[in-house]
Amino acid sequence: MRQDIRSDRGAAIIETALAVPLVLLVGLGAVELGRAYQTSRVLTNAAREGARVAAMPNRATAVDAKVREYLETDGLISDATVGVNINGSEVTVSYPFQFIALQPVAQLLVSGSMVDTPITVTATSVGRNEAGS
Repeated sequence: MRQDIRSDRGAAIIETALAVPLVLLVGLGAVELGRAYQTSRVLTNAAREGARVAAMPNRATAVDAKVREYLETDGLISDATVGVNINGSEVTVSYPFQFIALQPVAQLLVSGSMVDTPITVTATSVGRNEAGS
C-alpha cells in the first residue's frame, strides 16, 4: 500500500509539470492577442479621426497631427515608424506591432514576415468629403 502512494505522488508531479506550461502559454496567448486587438481598434479609430479631419474643407494639413495625437492618447508610440498616408479624404494608418513574448509564434502565422521584425497592422478609413471636391 505504501508503494501505491509514492507512485501517485510522482504521477501528480509529472502531470503538473506538463500542464502548467500549457496553461501559462494559453494565458499569455490570450494577453498577447488582447494587446493586438486593442492596437487594431486604436488604429481603426485613429484612421477614422484622420478621415473625419481630412473630409473637412482646408484641413488636410492637420490630418497627420490628429492621427498621431490619437495614437499617443491611447498609449501607442507615434514615431517615424508609424505611417500616415492621406489620399483625399481616405486615411491609412500603418503601425509596426511587436508581440512581447509570442513574436516567434506570430511570425509563423503571418505569411511573408521575417523573424524579429514587427508585424505591420494597417487600418484605413474614408471620410465623406464635406467640401464636395
